Amino acid sequence: MVPAATLDKSSEDQLSEDRMDKSECVDRLSLLRSMPEAPLECQICVVGAGPAGLMLACNLGRWGVKVEVVDDRADQTPVGRADGLQPKTIETFRQMRLADPLLQRGVRVYDIAFWRSTADEPLRRLGREVHYPPVIDVLDPYILLVHQGMVESLFIEDLKKRGIEVRRNTAFDSYSVCDSKSGPLQVNCRANVTQDRKTLLTQYLVGCDGAHSKVRKSIPDAKAVGMSQASVWGVLDGELETDFPDIWSKTLVYSQEHGSILIIPRERNMTRFYIELKSSPKVDRSQLGQEFVMHRAKEIMAPFEVGWKYIEWFGRYQIGQRVASRFCDNHHRAFLAGDASHTHSPKAAQGMNTSMHDAWNLCWKLNLAVRGLAKPALLESYEAERRKIALDLVNFDYEHANRIAGGDAEALAENFKTNVRFISGIGAEYSENAINMSQDQAWVMGEAKPGCLLPPAKVTRYLDSNPVDIQLDIPMLGQFRVYLLMWDVHQSRIFLETFCQAIASSDSLVSQLSAAASISYAKQPRAPAPEDIYLRPERYTAVSHLFTFALITTMPKSEIEVTDLPALLQDSRWTFYLDNIPEQDTRGSLCTNKWLGSLGPGEVAIVNVRPDGYVGSIGRWDSSIDDAGEDAARWMDRYYDRFLKVPAAV
Repeated sequence: MVPAATLDKSSEDQLSEDRMDKSECVDRLSLLRSMPEAPLECQICVVGAGPAGLMLACNLGRWGVKVEVVDDRADQTPVGRADGLQPKTIETFRQMRLADPLLQRGVRVYDIAFWRSTADEPLRRLGREVHYPPVIDVLDPYILLVHQGMVESLFIEDLKKRGIEVRRNTAFDSYSVCDSKSGPLQVNCRANVTQDRKTLLTQYLVGCDGAHSKVRKSIPDAKAVGMSQASVWGVLDGELETDFPDIWSKTLVYSQEHGSILIIPRERNMTRFYIELKSSPKVDRSQLGQEFVMHRAKEIMAPFEVGWKYIEWFGRYQIGQRVASRFCDNHHRAFLAGDASHTHSPKAAQGMNTSMHDAWNLCWKLNLAVRGLAKPALLESYEAERRKIALDLVNFDYEHANRIAGGDAEALAENFKTNVRFISGIGAEYSENAINMSQDQAWVMGEAKPGCLLPPAKVTRYLDSNPVDIQLDIPMLGQFRVYLLMWDVHQSRIFLETFCQAIASSDSLVSQLSAAASISYAKQPRAPAPEDIYLRPERYTAVSHLFTFALITTMPKSEIEVTDLPALLQDSRWTFYLDNIPEQDTRGSLCTNKWLGSLGPGEVAIVNVRPDGYVGSIGRWDSSIDDAGEDAARWMDRYYDRFLKVPAAV
């Protein structure tokens, strides 16, 4: 084995020379396992128990993956740090059934106000803007303010329900790789003040260990590339005593003489101030302590009075925008997520959100890789997708931070409007790749597009007549969702029957993948939790552990019975929906029209949705054509064959 940090960029020749051959690797592993303190063994080792690492571990743990989380801190984040959840992140927590505690405790911010003072004019309000105008199609059009520790607690409690504990006071030191593709990585750690050596053997390693990531430094050529800006900002969390009128709005206050403050309402009656500390040759940065920052805040806010009942947290930082040159190693065994892969200013409330969505993107791919169902293209897509988002983020953040520092309310508002979809999270879009299959542009009229999040829509669940948000109704079980949309089920009966027969046949890849997933989950089942007795996840795995099939029709309930459906869709009865309540939709639109733009009377559409809620592919067929159902089944096989495989042992 060779420490990964010593591997040279120069490449595969050097790599193959330095690595042990398979027999030497096996001998080394046997020796390790025979030692008095045998190494821990897992499938995924996560380094770092911040929001990114815990999001990753929480989902993997739910899906039954053997995950270990190590963190060099003695405890979780108690106060301060990141604080804002964007609409897409709130939706993700809803999909995970974890949103309620955050919604109950957090502060919702719907607007942003702009204030300015100059040498000639006192501080005055320039205007207000709706934070997320109706053009942003989301269920939660606000920022939810909760501090990072509350988010971490939510994940930690969920992990405990499944018997997983974070290994505290355990610092990542290095990792080694084995030349055998099936051989584990050896992760070396040091634990406690005694610096005891700890070893883990794992299939995959994920570094979620922050801006100074040791995992990143261990991956060849994964350097943080970017720049720092000269300005320094202080952060104060505390309960205020003030006569300033917009303290419960997100507010930018700009003083031409003293700098800027970004005001953020917080939970428990607190307020966060981000305070610009304009550089001066007379002021040493070491002198920019809490008292100095409080005094500067009062100068910027004058003539309004500002005082603090108490201060819970004080921080200071220099703005920098950096992105790792790569998000994984050459062999897609070690990955980076969160601040380990990108850093930027905190003032657009993007850091914690983007970090958790790195993990959201990676977790389902690792689950399928661990189960032997993933082709290399699946894990390769992680870097391509998330590095693009990181680059988009730092480019936006550079402009946004400069607008805030400049105090130009009009320029800031314009910059915000231009980027509002991206800021909300729904504008984080992926390019075409193995899992995002392009489609015929001639009929791309709806909002559902490959590489984009599934748009929200309201439908009625057939079985119990409950109105539901369709993008939230199926719980996140690491499965693909396959939506079949049609106006009239009876008119499309032959299509549905032939389609269901074709994908259930033994020569169908979808069928073979389902059989392989069934074997895998029988050996390594999803980890249950007490609330499953109410959530009933088994409703969504009746047909397949890999695919949940759903049918959406505009037919009245009185004109159709579950027994009218093919057997496969009868078994999927909890995901049979009526598209009949457009008045409850965010756009006042039928789901069918919103997603597809239009659908002909005899047409059937299929929307494949990835486990992270992104659309993977869309197809349409004329149900009156005899072999349309078989053609749709072959199209399904072609799509999933791009990135999934049946393990050789099955």
